[in-house]
Amino acid sequence: MGIALRFSKTLLILGLLIILALIYWGAGFYTDWLWFKSLNFEKVFLTILLSQWAVGLVAGLTVFLVFFINLLFTRGPLSKAAETRPISDGDIVTLYQPPWSRYVQSKKLTAIMAILSFIPAFLTALAVTDNWMIVQQFLHSTPFNLKDPIFHRDVGFYVFQLPFYHFIYRLLLWISVLSLLAVSGIYALIGGTGQNGWKSIFRFEQAKYHLSCLAAAFFLLRAWGYRLDQYMLLYSERGVVYGPGYTDIHANLPAYKVLFVLALACTGIILVNIFLSRFRLVLYTIGFLVVGSIVLGSIYPAAVQKFIVVPNEMNREKPYIENAIKFTRLAYKLDSIERKSFPAGRELTAQDLKNNQDTINNIRLWDYRPLQQTYSQLQEMRLYYQLKNIDIDRYIIDGRYRQVMVAARELNQSQLPPQAQTWVNLHLKYTHGYGIVMSPVNEVTREGLPRFLIKDIPPTTHTDLKIERPEIYFGEVTDNYVIVNTKSPEFDYPKGDENAWSTYQGNKGVKVGSLVRRLLFAISFGDYRLLLSGDITNESQMLYYRNIYERVPKLVPFLTYDRDPYIVLANGKLYWMWDAYTTTNMFPYAEPYNHRLNYIRNAVKVVVDAYDGSVDFYIADKDDPIIQTYSKIFPGVFRPLAEMPEALRAHIRYPEDLFMNQAQKYAIYHMEDYRIFYNKEDKWDRPTEIVEDKEELMEAYYIITRLPGEKEPEYIQILPFIPQNKKNMVAWLAGRSDGPNYGRLLVYEFPKQELVYGPMQIEARINQDTTISQQLSLWDQRGSRVFRGNLLVIPVKDSLLYVEPLYLQAEQSKMPELRRVIVVHGDQVVMEPTLEEALKRIFSDGKGETGQAIPGAQPATGDQSVAELAREASRLYDQAMERLRGGDWAGYGESLQQLKRVLNELTARTKE
Repeated sequence: MGIALRFSKTLLILGLLIILALIYWGAGFYTDWLWFKSLNFEKVFLTILLSQWAVGLVAGLTVFLVFFINLLFTRGPLSKAAETRPISDGDIVTLYQPPWSRYVQSKKLTAIMAILSFIPAFLTALAVTDNWMIVQQFLHSTPFNLKDPIFHRDVGFYVFQLPFYHFIYRLLLWISVLSLLAVSGIYALIGGTGQNGWKSIFRFEQAKYHLSCLAAAFFLLRAWGYRLDQYMLLYSERGVVYGPGYTDIHANLPAYKVLFVLALACTGIILVNIFLSRFRLVLYTIGFLVVGSIVLGSIYPAAVQKFIVVPNEMNREKPYIENAIKFTRLAYKLDSIERKSFPAGRELTAQDLKNNQDTINNIRLWDYRPLQQTYSQLQEMRLYYQLKNIDIDRYIIDGRYRQVMVAARELNQSQLPPQAQTWVNLHLKYTHGYGIVMSPVNEVTREGLPRFLIKDIPPTTHTDLKIERPEIYFGEVTDNYVIVNTKSPEFDYPKGDENAWSTYQGNKGVKVGSLVRRLLFAISFGDYRLLLSGDITNESQMLYYRNIYERVPKLVPFLTYDRDPYIVLANGKLYWMWDAYTTTNMFPYAEPYNHRLNYIRNAVKVVVDAYDGSVDFYIADKDDPIIQTYSKIFPGVFRPLAEMPEALRAHIRYPEDLFMNQAQKYAIYHMEDYRIFYNKEDKWDRPTEIVEDKEELMEAYYIITRLPGEKEPEYIQILPFIPQNKKNMVAWLAGRSDGPNYGRLLVYEFPKQELVYGPMQIEARINQDTTISQQLSLWDQRGSRVFRGNLLVIPVKDSLLYVEPLYLQAEQSKMPELRRVIVVHGDQVVMEPTLEEALKRIFSDGKGETGQAIPGAQPATGDQSVAELAREASRLYDQAMERLRGGDWAGYGESLQQLKRVLNELTARTKE
């Protein structure tokens, strides 16, 4: 009784736990459904859910039926083996009945077999639900209209169909092995009860037939597996290139064909042997297959590689190298890169700079790393605001096309003072960030700080940019759920000694609604206070999944997303724009990146409204077969790019991750001649530069410039290349972002007979300049730290400018200031307080039209009053005297130069 009672209690507790788990799962399921519905993505939710259930149900039902039917075939032998029978031991005869015989009763046995079949079926169903996209892609596949060179099948077969066949193969193989093991175990159990021990199993004809059929099914599946393995040779990593090489085609492929025939022979011999009863023949055949797989799968290919390929590898591998080059270029769209010559080495004149003023006026002097600290010190305003990332973009401001740095001022609730982190504050009051900060990439105040185009709270600007909806409810740091439209207003922004308050005006949240729905929210979020709060009404809205890194992939989980979403101001509102990619690892012959994926297209542009959280997906590459397939699976989710509002379309850009992946591949796969590729004679590398005080790989960077032969400046992304094991520059890659040229890649190659300085060679020239090195050493010795910013290689006309900003940060300060700009051109290396002065030193010293105005960045003075200029002059005089007393002659000279500029401005103002 005690054991039975304890068992009953255990079952009761287990049942309660299962019920609680189901309630929790059901609450999460329901709140997710409400969330998808609020964003008009309920069809996506249902399609994914029904696809998962259908795949799991079909797979589970298949496992159950096959397993159960196989178990039912053993029922007769089991019942017979459970019968009581006499066993003689000399003169003593005893009646024997197996201990498990009491379970082998007609009704109980069937139920036990059903339960035993349900367990692997249920586990299989859970395991395969993640394969729903494989099934959907198979059902909605799109041809690539490109055939592989080995089997002459369309690439769509490998991308959409082959994964499905592998899925079915693995599932059936799992079922056959599981059934074979289970049935073998049962017949072994039956045989162990006989007088002749295990040999007595052979007295059952049914066992012989049953096990033979299962073994035949297994080898039939293995034959199919060998057939599929032939196609997988297109992803071989054994040769000199990714994909099949000579050995794969002339050794491994024939081996798979032979093994395919042997596996079919095994199947046939096993079935025939049911009637012949020559089990040795079966064993010989299986052994021959095992030995054949070892010899043909390992020994023979190794011999071919060593004795046939290696002595004449380049010629043997020629067609396969050419295939790898062609298909890798297609997979990463390298085949569409336009190659042009760039006649570097020519020197610019002052007139050239004047003719390219749009380029010079948009040279980026601010590195995002030190600017991040400066922004934080100047514009976060309160502890709970955070300017997490600085983005680089371009806007037409007061009629001028300008490159700017932008950051969103988000609310980080974890930075609230501990005493303020109450439930009401975290979920009802502090609900959103406020506004953005924007500054030109090239403008600096006299203090070495950025000149803001948009700043402060509420956002202020002296430009034609307007922010009518500055609140940021959805962003990169908003990880907590909030409830809006409650009885109490939300904190909007700090306003002197008081605060401004607001009420959410959007409609994309989920209404709290009835008490039952409120209870389900409390269960889903694990927060009982949702039930107790008196401020929440039925009309209140729940905003959750607010972090865009979680929000967007939850809506569309089958895309790959760029690492850097960026904030955009358009039509007075704030939006997040995010590049998304269609990818696969099944593009034949294409070398993978990151050891995983080997095809990528920037097929989708994602737009998230920072205020109401609505999400839109726009097709940026309508020719991509994968996005065409996704559009078939999810009709209406992906909209044409033409439907994106024009103000947003002006801010799409060539995405960073795609550009870097393409650059990485192009560094090798620009070599299209198989001989050059084999020897890696012309392999390029990504250059390095000095950032702060360490050598790092150079990052691609956005600039506004006029490409050679173009009439208008445009927003492009640039990365230089250097040859392997050398430091000079051989080419640079450009990704275009504006208008009809969006998405086009250009590579400009330098003449091979001319030396073009690479970034590290320029860094070395800077270090070797005695004036610059002395100044840097002096700054480092006087309680300051020098931060060397990005070295930018700026193409101007048919020549190059190298620009590197220098920032100074005092030990007691966390606010770097831009204090010098280094410009290198031709044989000249100059360092001046401003870009304008540096350019004047180079281009107005007998090399251009002396006295001509040189465009460049200038300190911000035009928006200061006479009184402010007078105070600034007084401050600079005091600063100069302090530096003189401290023996800082360089700093003293710098202060005097700044003082002179302020006095000149003051003189000009007093004459107006």
